Amino acid sequence: MFYTYILKSLKDGKYYYGQTNNLENRIKRHNNGKEKSTKGRIPFVLHYFEEYKTRGEAVKREFFFKTINGYNYLKEKGII
Repeated sequence: MFYTYILKSLKDGKYYYGQTNNLENRIKRHNNGKEKSTKGRIPFVLHYFEEYKTRGEAVKREFFFKTINGYNYLKEKGII
């Protein structure tokens, strides 16, 4: 399975959007400072995730979340 996920930084309260096939490991990598894009914002908590059968579906959803329409969707649903 593949996942699209949203992490919330406990340091600055901002969100990070990503996708992976191993959610637990990915969160550990973020919190251990092994991801350049989030290194300065740790610690993170898993805020939200969705499960998909293919990486392509997860990637499409991640990109959607990063658009203004995706942001509005997440706000309307009370996710962020």
